[in-house]
Amino acid sequence: MKTNKNVKTVVAYGDSNTWGWNPAAGDRHPAHVRWTGVLQDRLGAPWEVIEEGLSGRTTVWDDPIEEHKNGKQQIVPILLSHKPIDVVVIMLGTNDLKQRYAVCAADVAESLATLVRTAAAAQVGPDDGQPRFLLVAPVRVAGLTDWAEQFAGAEQKSLLLAAQIEAVAARLGVAFVDADSVARPSPLDGVHLDAQAHRAIGELVASTIIDW
Repeated sequence: MKTNKNVKTVVAYGDSNTWGWNPAAGDRHPAHVRWTGVLQDRLGAPWEVIEEGLSGRTTVWDDPIEEHKNGKQQIVPILLSHKPIDVVVIMLGTNDLKQRYAVCAADVAESLATLVRTAAAAQVGPDDGQPRFLLVAPVRVAGLTDWAEQFAGAEQKSLLLAAQIEAVAARLGVAFVDADSVARPSPLDGVHLDAQAHRAIGELVASTIIDW
């Protein structure tokens, strides 16, 4: 738990594109390359960026093949472990587009609304209040290679996701940015991010937080 009240905390809650999966090497991008590292560099002191990325994480869905991927089940204990938190950045939704979940873009956006409401009710912000929330629409799914079967039908649905998430953010009164406005997935797999995309997203999120 944070003891220095002069430090402002950002928790980045996401999936493999927050964890930093590198499609070129099949391992993890270095910390300074990941968008969370770029965010930390841009924000500087007195900010602390805490990265909570899990490969395969969904918004609210139980994975019938891989266990422990349900973002709703995990978000409260994770946030409680880092309180007080000033900003929660959520970039999820890509894994929801896997064929096994059979959900549409609108369902993904509503699932993100459930995550925000769940996290807000936990009162993990300063003075046991609510943190600020930033919903980040993930980059589109495009040019699938090894993941093509798992993500069958995801490319078209991913194009609809940003507008749906933006509408949810407006309804909830939370901030929104679209990662797809500045980045694209790597052509190596059509899902994950290269170093250039990580930098662009980190800069976008940083600019949003700084402007607050």
